[in-house]
Amino acid sequence: MAVRGGVLLALLGLVALLACGGGDTAQAGAAAPRADAAVDGRQLYVSNCQLCHGDDGKLGLNNAKDLTASTLSRAEMVAIVKYGRNAMTPFRHILSPAEVDAVVDYVRTLKTAE
Repeated sequence: MAVRGGVLLALLGLVALLACGGGDTAQAGAAAPRADAAVDGRQLYVSNCQLCHGDDGKLGLNNAKDLTASTLSRAEMVAIVKYGRNAMTPFRHILSPAEVDAVVDYVRTLKTAE
């Protein structure tokens, strides 16, 4: 019975890891954004980041950082979104530069006042 529980726990951990990161390939079938379309950073956050970071940026699934307490510069945030960190997926092949900027701009709104 303990082996079964261990296997189930391992599978759940793998699912969480895959959901929050670990891949570096473009999403299959993902449509390229139209150049004239406004980029919605909040929607991109919900689609790509919310699972691990949560609605408010504080969830911390898979050791995801609390985005509300970030002291990173905008440039550092852009680099992390592009190239990933730890279990976080690098999004440079998934999001366009404009989308990366939009996500970072949205994440910066989550920061709590000091």
